[in-house]
Parts: sequence; C-alpha cells; structure tokens
Amino acid sequence: MSRRIYDIPGGIHPAENKQQSLKRPIQSACIPKQLILPVAQHIGAPAKPIVSVGDTVLKGQKIAEANGFVSVPIHAPSSGTVTAIEPRPVTHFSGLDALCIIIETDGEDRWLEHQGCADYRALDKRELLAIIRDAGIAGMGGAGFPSAVKLSGHPDKPIATLIINATECEPYITADDMLIRERAEQIVEGVQILQHLISPTVETLIGIEDNKPEATEVLRDACAGSDIEVVSFPTKYPSGGEKQLIQILTGKEVPSGRLPSDIGVVLQNIGTAHAIYNAIALGEPLISRITTVTGEAVEQAQNYEVLIGTPSSHLLNLSGFRAKQAAKLIMGGPMMGIAVDNTDVPIVKTSNCVLVPSNAELAPPVPAQACIRCGTCANACPAGLLPQQMYWFAKAGELDKLEAHNIADCIECGCCTYVCPSNIPLVQYYRAGKADIRTKKAEADKSEHAKQRFEFREERLARAAAEKEAKRAARAQAAKDAAAKKAAAATASDDKTAGSDDKADIIKAALARSQAKKAAATSGDPVQDAIAKAQAKRSGGASEDSPEEKLAKLEQRLSKAQQKLEAAIAAGNDNIDAFRSAVEKTQAKVDEAKLQLNKQPAAVDLSDPVAAAIARAQAKRSGGANEESAEEKVAKLEQRLAKAQQKLDAAIEAGNDNIDAFRAGVEKSQQKLAAAKAELPVKATPSEAAPVEATSSAPEVDLSDPVAAAIAKAQAKRAGADSEVSAEEKVAKLEQRLAKAQQKLDMAIESGNDNIDAFRTGVEKSQQKLAAAKAELPATVEPPAETSPAKAPLVEATPAETEMDLSDPVAAAIAKAQAKRAGGGGDETPEQQIAKLQKRLNMAKEKLAIAKDEGSDKLEAFQAGVDKLQTKLAEAEALLAASE
Repeated sequence: MSRRIYDIPGGIHPAENKQQSLKRPIQSACIPKQLILPVAQHIGAPAKPIVSVGDTVLKGQKIAEANGFVSVPIHAPSSGTVTAIEPRPVTHFSGLDALCIIIETDGEDRWLEHQGCADYRALDKRELLAIIRDAGIAGMGGAGFPSAVKLSGHPDKPIATLIINATECEPYITADDMLIRERAEQIVEGVQILQHLISPTVETLIGIEDNKPEATEVLRDACAGSDIEVVSFPTKYPSGGEKQLIQILTGKEVPSGRLPSDIGVVLQNIGTAHAIYNAIALGEPLISRITTVTGEAVEQAQNYEVLIGTPSSHLLNLSGFRAKQAAKLIMGGPMMGIAVDNTDVPIVKTSNCVLVPSNAELAPPVPAQACIRCGTCANACPAGLLPQQMYWFAKAGELDKLEAHNIADCIECGCCTYVCPSNIPLVQYYRAGKADIRTKKAEADKSEHAKQRFEFREERLARAAAEKEAKRAARAQAAKDAAAKKAAAATASDDKTAGSDDKADIIKAALARSQAKKAAATSGDPVQDAIAKAQAKRSGGASEDSPEEKLAKLEQRLSKAQQKLEAAIAAGNDNIDAFRSAVEKTQAKVDEAKLQLNKQPAAVDLSDPVAAAIARAQAKRSGGANEESAEEKVAKLEQRLAKAQQKLDAAIEAGNDNIDAFRAGVEKSQQKLAAAKAELPVKATPSEAAPVEATSSAPEVDLSDPVAAAIAKAQAKRAGADSEVSAEEKVAKLEQRLAKAQQKLDMAIESGNDNIDAFRTGVEKSQQKLAAAKAELPATVEPPAETSPAKAPLVEATPAETEMDLSDPVAAAIAKAQAKRAGGGGDETPEQQIAKLQKRLNMAKEKLAIAKDEGSDKLEAFQAGVDKLQTKLAEAEALLAASE
C-alpha cells in the first residue's frame, strides 16, 4: 500500500543542474594553511572564545563555548596555533565582517583524546542531549538552529512523527545526495539515536525527492528491518522547506507563528543525523561537513568533505577555479544563496554549496521595473502569502502592516523573485523588512525592561517610605505616651510647680535687680569705662548683661524651648529628641546661672590681671559652700550621661537614623562631666592630712588655704629642677593639643561645618591653658632687643617693672600680669586683632542670618557666638582706645 502524498501551494520548477557534481565520489579536502572560524555560525547567541592568541590547540578541542541556551560551541577542526581573534569577512546578507578565531595549522592534524559511546541506549536522554550540545551540532540544512534545543522537547507536547529531510530541492546542490549514497548506514544509526531521544509515538519518515533514485534505493536498503519509512515524492521547489515537507508527508499545516512541535512533529536534516552519529558513536564534534563546489567557472565540479573554517578559495583551487569566467561567487544555491565579493570567506556549519557560475550560466540581474500587479508572485508563493502587498509595505516602511500580512512566515525561497516579470528583487525587500521589525522589537523590549526597572524602583521607594512612616508614627506614639507620663509626674510634684508658677514675675524682679545694680555700680578704671562705652556703642546703648539679666534671658529661652518641645510632641515630630536635648541644655544653663548669681562676689576690676588673680584666690579660700554645689552638679551630670547613654543604646537597637546625634550627645555629656569633676575641690585624705616633718628650711604649709598653696607652689618651682621639667612637659602637651584643635578648626572652616564656633572656642580654651602653663615656666631673662615703633607696647614699663627678677616664678607671674594690664604681649598688634575679630563677627552674623531663614534648631548657639564675638571686639577696641 503506497503512502499518500500531499501537495503544497505555489512552487516552481527551475533547472536542476545537479548532474555536474555527481560524477565523482566525495573527496577529502586537504588541510588548509589557515582556518577562519566565525563565532556565530548558527541561530542564537554567538559562541564565546575561550582561547587566546598564541595558544596551541588540538583537533576537536573546544575553542569557544556556548553563550546561552540557544547557542553552540566551536571546536578546532585541526591542530595548530591561534594567531588572531578579530573581525573577518563572512557569509552574511549585510556584507559586514564578524568576529573570527584564526588558527594557523601545523599540518599534523593531532586529535584531542576522545571516545565514543558503544551503546547509546544505556545513557540517559539528558546525557545524550549534553553530548550533542557539547559537540556543537546545529541544523546543517541551512538554518543552523541548535539541534539540542530542538530535540529537548516539552513533556506537554508529545511527538507523533519524526521526519528526516533528505529533499535537497535547490538547484546545483548535491551534498546530501552524495552523503546518502556513501554513508547511508551511519545516517540510519543517527536516525535511530534521534528515535531514542524523541520517542515518536506514530512514525519515523525520511522524505526525499524522486530526482535522487540512487540515494533513495540505498536508503531503503539501509532501513530494511527497521521502523523507518523512506518516502519519495515529486520534485518541486521548495519542497525542502520545513513546513512544506511536513505538509507534503503528513498533510498537516503548521499554524502561522507556531512551531512544528506544536502539531507533534520534529524535523531534522539528513546531514544533522550523520553529525549526531559521529558525536555519539565516535565522540567527534562537528568540525567538518560535505560541501558541493560547482559552476561553469571550475574545471571539475564535485563534493568535498571539508574542515569547518576552510577558506572558499582553498576549495576553488582544488576544483580548478577560473576566475575570469566567474560571474560571481555564491555561498549556497542560486535561489537562496548569498553572493560574496571575497573568496576567502570561510566554510561554516551551514555551507552546503560554493557556486561560481559563468555569465552565460547565470546572467547578471536586469534592472528592476515598476510592479504591474500581475499577481504571478502570489501564485508561486509556497507559504500562501501576498508578496505584492508585502513588497509595498516593506518599501514604504509600514512595519505594522507587514507583520499583519505574516511576513514572519516567508521562508525567503525566492520563488516570487524568480517569476517576477518586472525583475523586482522581492526577497531583498522582505529581508530588510524583517530586519527592521527585529530592530523595532529589540528597542521595544529594551524600553519595556527600563519601564519595569523604573516601576520596581518606585515600588521599592514607596515601600521604604511606608516603613519609615510606620516607624515615625510609632515614635510619635511613644513620645506622646512619654509626655503623658511626664505631665502626670509634673502634676504630682507640688514643689516644682510652686517654683514655676510665676516665671514672669521672677524675670521682672531679676531685671529690676540688674538695673538697680547697674545704676549703683561705678568704675574708676578708664580701661573698664572704655570697654563699657564700646559695648554700648556696638549694641545700641546696651551694656554687658549682669548675672541677673543673663538668668532672666536664660529662663525666657527655657520657656520657649519647653513650648517647642510640647508642640513637637503633640505634632509627632521626628526631631523630638533634639527639642528635648535643647530643653535639657537650657535647663543646665539656667542652673549654672543661678549658681553664679548666688556666688556673685563683690565688684572687682577684671581688667587688672593681678586683682583678678587675687579675687580668684580669695574666692577659692572662702569657697567651702561651693563644694557641695559642685558635687551636686557632678551628680546631675552623671544622671544626664546615664540617660543619654540609654537613649543611644535604644537608638542603636531600633536602627534609628539619628544615631550619630545620640552619640554626639553622649560625648558632650561626658565632656561636661569631666569638666565638672575637674572643678571639684580636692579633699585631703587622712594620709594627706597627716603632719609631715618639715626640714629646717621648709615650714609647714596649710594646703587648704589657696593663697598659701600658691606661695608654696611658687617656692617649690623656684627651688625644684624636677618640677621645671614637668612644667615643660605640660607645655609641650598643651601645644600639641592646641595644634590639633587648630587643625580641626581649619577643617571645619573649609567644609562649612555648622559647629565652627564650637571648634573656635576649643582653640581659644587651648590657647588660654597654654598661656597659663607657660606662665608657670621659670622665665629666662634675655638681653633687651630693639623694638620697632610699630611693635612697641602701648604703655611704657615702669622702672620697677623693668628691674623685676624674672628668674623668680612669683615675680615672673606678677610681671606678666602687669604686662597684660599695660597692653603688652602677643605678636599681633591691636589693629590686627580687631581686624580678625571683625572678620569672625561678620562670618558669625552671616551664619546667624542663614539659621534664622532656615529656622534652624541651633539658632540660640549661633546667637551666643555672635554675642561673644561682639564682646571680644568691644574689649579690643576699648584697649586700643585706652592706649591711644
């Protein structure tokens, strides 16, 4: 019973011209001097080179690995050395060069160790697919689709029919015909391996045209005793197309945009089946193929087994190429081949023919004329398309309409171009249109990918914002709860409430006391009067605040800070901790002001360094009552430090964004506590209080008396060389600290830090400590140097001051105090000091203005810095005025 053969629409019957290359058996082409191996010899991603220039490779060695799922590796067809990895001319419609691996062969043809599989049925199907993939096998009928991908299949798509394509319908090409004649048994074994992999449920067919009777007979003999059926059908171009052959043998049509596997069919080329046999049974990768060399421009047309990467010129020379007679060089057949200009283009895995026709054999194309809308192209199309309409759409660039007319189903067989009476190169228009559609889709995919990334980013930011808002709400609720507890505690403490019932009256009383004290105060020192005048002039008539006024202002600031804290708690502000810290700092300043007001001594002329020193000593002698208050201050600061540390620990556990602020608060509390502990009066231990036997020259000294202690220290300094060394070490350490503080100040100024004033205050304190330490050093008298008029002291020294014995520490201290009173000392002139202070004051005012505009929380700190600089500038101007 004969099998039914189905017909396909369209198709043509061009001259076959196959007999020229069938007269001789397959000949093995010798090894060329150079192999050119493009990394893109297949559909899909190009292979990735894994060798470098200078590497020595063996035959069958992998030189480029698959770069993705739809990709295959490349192997060295012969042994040699990699001399270059660079772009070279290749077979492509664009005519552009492509990346190639160049191997200079050594002629030895040394194989890499390899071994085949004796029984492929013992291997798992996944292992067989891995061997096929690693062997670099792609479809050898012209498309070059990776075979392992096509054979992988899907569990939900069972395969009913396996078809082996032995049609070879294009004119001139006889590579598959000769392969079947000489190697039919190997082909059948390759088909059986495919059967084992695919497990077709219905049948396995080998389709071949009836113009190959010898090959058909050999195949049927080789398939005898197996379930493989050889089906011969009438010759018609292009019966060898994938969808066309399926329709001829099964009567099924592959839907537009679908694959053969969707209708239960898998199709492989006859040459691919032979390559799979070599990979599984012999362990050889795809490094050679059968290629037809034909045309009237060669003396002897025949088929060669040629190494992949062999230049076309090498094959042409073997066949007796006559370049003068050649009209063109075509890689492939006359219908679907690609004309190239360079004879060195290499043979690749899909190269089944090298055609060099003469002008008489294949005349040059006639210039195209206008389409006459005859419709002949539509009758010839084997895919049932409308070539005429697609031509207009492709020419006009109407890609959407081109897709709507199923341009993707065009197999580019060339039937429409062959029958066109106007000689229009229709296939070229379709290829260009397909390329434009691919470019458009690639751009759309890229845009969609960017859109997805953007949407993902927006979603991530929204999620982060929601989490942050939830944390803020939780902090606000916690702050409200804390405020409620604090309010309840404040209501319970009657004493504190009674003390703060009438803050306005307290402030008014303090201001009244300050004004009365200011009216009663008189100064007989002209320098002090000048200072007061300069301050009044700069601040608009207001003199320096008295302790009462300072206390009143600080209480006002404390009231405002508490109001801000309460408002922040009510609003759930994120900076509640900052407001609470401001309240605590202001409360500490109020307590300190109260303490200073209680300790306020009688008016002293502070411009007189000697008088100031005496006043400090007397205050220290009579300061027994302050000892208790200093201890209380230390206790309070320790409590504040403990609270600050607790807040820092809580912030670290919660991952708060303001951890640095909490850490800075802890450090400040530690610094204040250290300073307060340093101010504590030294208590003598019982061992220290015990009487010590004095030498005949050193009477006992009452160490509780600050004045007596100072005298004893000066006497010890005068007589003791060891103490002098320790004083010098102290000066050296203080100089190092001053240098570091100055570096920090310079860095803060360069970076525009908000805490410049704090750094500057640190520098000034270090300078004061250093000056005090230097005052304790034993002074050395140097010969008086001539002083220029510009650097002369503002007040001439009295004879008594000039004759002072500077080797005596006590006398040296008195001399320094008198020099300070007279305005001497310092390398800078008063004018330079005033200029620097003026510059600093201007900068501080600018920062204060910016802080006011921005509503900064540090406004009070900026204002304090401005006030302090104004006071210093007034003092400097007053000293200058008094000296003049």
